[in-house]
Amino acid sequence: MLLENFSALELIGLLPIPSNMKILKPGQNCWCVETADRIAFLVDGAAYFRAFRATALRAKRSLLILSWDIYSDLLLVRNGEDDGQPKTLRLLLNYLAESEPEFLAYVLDWDFIALYGMDREWLPVYQLDWRTHRRVHFWLDDCHPIWASHHQKVIVADDTVAFCGGLDLTRGRWDTPEHKADDLRRDEGNGPSAPYHDVQLMVAGPVARSLSKLVRDRWQRACRYTIPSHPPRSVAELWPDDVSVDVENVRVAIARTEPAHQGCTEIREVERLYLDAIAAAQRSIYIENQYLTSAVICDALARRLKEPEGPEVVIVTGKSTCGWLSQVTMDVLRTKFAHKLQQRDHKKRLRLLYPEVPELGDNNIIVHSKIMVVDDIFVRIGSSNLNNRSMGIDTECDLAFESEGREDICTAIAGFRNRLLAEHLGVEPQQIAQATANLGSLTRAIDALSGSGRTLRPVPLLLEVPEVVEELVSETTLVDPEEPIDPDRLVEQFVYEEERPPARRRVIVWIIILLFLAALAAMWRWTPLSEYLDYETLLLALGAFAELPAAPLLAIVGVTILGLMMFPITLLIIVTIMAFGPFTGFICAFAGSLGCALAGYGVGAYLGRNVVYRIGNGRLNRISLRLAKQGMLAVIFFRVVPIAPYTITNVVAGASHIKLKDFFWGTVIGMWPGIAAITLFTDRIHAMLVEPSWKSGIMLALVFGGIALIGYGLVTWLKRRVGIQSKTEKGLNR
Repeated sequence: MLLENFSALELIGLLPIPSNMKILKPGQNCWCVETADRIAFLVDGAAYFRAFRATALRAKRSLLILSWDIYSDLLLVRNGEDDGQPKTLRLLLNYLAESEPEFLAYVLDWDFIALYGMDREWLPVYQLDWRTHRRVHFWLDDCHPIWASHHQKVIVADDTVAFCGGLDLTRGRWDTPEHKADDLRRDEGNGPSAPYHDVQLMVAGPVARSLSKLVRDRWQRACRYTIPSHPPRSVAELWPDDVSVDVENVRVAIARTEPAHQGCTEIREVERLYLDAIAAAQRSIYIENQYLTSAVICDALARRLKEPEGPEVVIVTGKSTCGWLSQVTMDVLRTKFAHKLQQRDHKKRLRLLYPEVPELGDNNIIVHSKIMVVDDIFVRIGSSNLNNRSMGIDTECDLAFESEGREDICTAIAGFRNRLLAEHLGVEPQQIAQATANLGSLTRAIDALSGSGRTLRPVPLLLEVPEVVEELVSETTLVDPEEPIDPDRLVEQFVYEEERPPARRRVIVWIIILLFLAALAAMWRWTPLSEYLDYETLLLALGAFAELPAAPLLAIVGVTILGLMMFPITLLIIVTIMAFGPFTGFICAFAGSLGCALAGYGVGAYLGRNVVYRIGNGRLNRISLRLAKQGMLAVIFFRVVPIAPYTITNVVAGASHIKLKDFFWGTVIGMWPGIAAITLFTDRIHAMLVEPSWKSGIMLALVFGGIALIGYGLVTWLKRRVGIQSKTEKGLNR
């Protein structure tokens, strides 16, 4: 049958839903509904980055950016053409500020946690604030609850054209729908990054104005001042000529997630809109998402699959998530999510798929898009994942619109879905439309068009989740929390009630040690003590050692061996810093401490859990259990708040069968702040002893005061927990 013989609604294989059926409800499942004069679906990073750059070059007054991550040297166009305009992000912002006298840029990026530090640009404030024009403003936003993040990805130009979706202006996002193997255009310095699939929605008109208000509200909360506003411009002036318009004059909703924090009321519009859209589906639900772990979304989909005449559900995700930490947590939770859906899928209406390109080999496409299409009459695109975090703890922003009975909108939505499926299956969008119409089913159309080349394949799942892994991720409070985490509950995740007083006392001991060192320095300067102990002689001896060719290596080995022999690690760090100075000393002390930790881990792994349990007391054995269950997070916690001697903790960790890389990175992240503080404090004491002055004394006092203040805050925090009743034994050991 020829394609021309179908009407638009027949072509997508659906009958229109009743005109009075509405999904979008402002004040309930969305913030507001505003008109978009123009809409474009931007599939994959190449299209988005090009459209963003072209729009920015037309901006005259403002560019507002919300991001989860950003990279100042991001190359926005990569096809080799040269139009004489800046191609990288920072140069583009500077160019706009220099070219347009009224132009202002405001970039609000998430103030990320140390766990993400290795994947982020170093010194972002320097890159996007100090190295940019004075009218380019950059801020790291940490106004959110503990363990949360700012995940919104919104850009607004001149309050007239806006972008919203799953893509950040950062590394590893650029790609084309071809997702070619070893595409050198994806090379950003370390070889081509993995193929990356994502979607951004481009809108113009009043809805962009509302998105600018969202950005301004975030900026006001973070920076305590207001971004100036101005009247919007003509859409035609800002919309790039080479960006095709997919549909015009559409009412678009903005749905948000915002956690309760610092007086702000909790907003869960994203979650509500997901649930309402799933409930409204009649024929099909098409989803693309990075994560599949939300319990409430899983339940909603399972209910629809259980219905005798419920909708088909097609979910496209990655073969696995990125990174070892995500794979042992989020992928396991995804398996549980999938198993529950499969148990309800009695009519075989579920497809859980990943895109496969044979030429890529083991380098699978990263599916990072966050979209949902319902009955081809509703579409949403945004930043929210189908995980618990996106429903209640991270800030999110999605855009959505429905057909409202208009055939042109139905055609645009169906065309968008068909375009995505065509990309994944290696066919043309018209083939998706024809197969859906002929077979009367989206799932049967996908099955019929799947082949041996580029295709969609079932996501490989564990037949069952191993018990040890089940225990590791069963407590999703930290892995994928449903609501903001109380700091007190965070302590409970790692430290049993009876362990907390020793932790508090140990922090107090640290403060006493620092006070003693400060008092010793004062006595050295203003009492006869210096006549009996010659500080200069000590420095000369340490200096002579530091001059040896192999001194740094000897110091590292010495700290490793002596630390393993239970010498106080703090004393070893201080001596190392005194010998080499703050910079080399910090490196040697850090490397030696890390070597000691790894050696202790090796001893524990060699002795085995049974031996360590027999020689350890009950407290150490419970620490071992917590280390085994919480992994890297527990290592970080025990480094920051040590509740057992350094070497003992290392041995227990080795015996706990915690993964070596968890232990290594937990030690790196948890140790460096303490060693840095000791380095700074030791250096200031040395400065006061060598060149005593009021200035050196004041600097020492300030350093000590800062360290003491942090210590006091930690002691107070732990002290509040001492009186709280312990959990039940089951709760403690689950």
